[in-house]
Amino acid sequence: MKKVPLRTCMGCNNKKPKKELIRIVKNKDGVISIDRTGKIEGRGAYICDSVDCLEKVIKSKRLERVLETEISKEIYENLRGVVIEQQ
Repeated sequence: MKKVPLRTCMGCNNKKPKKELIRIVKNKDGVISIDRTGKIEGRGAYICDSVDCLEKVIKSKRLERVLETEISKEIYENLRGVVIEQQ
């Protein structure tokens, strides 16, 4: 039986299969992007496809601390679009 990789959501701290989460990546040049494939090289952070989790992450600035960079409002708006799209 194949082992399913688990990742922790930054909003609710629940462990879920990697495929069920949205990945946000900071590459070595410091560019932040949303990784739909899960294969982009760089430092990754995961979030559930829930508006509640996204709002918690934005309010606590946890994503900024994890990726060690300032996140623009544009990235957060793109994330909102992806979360709403997946629901």
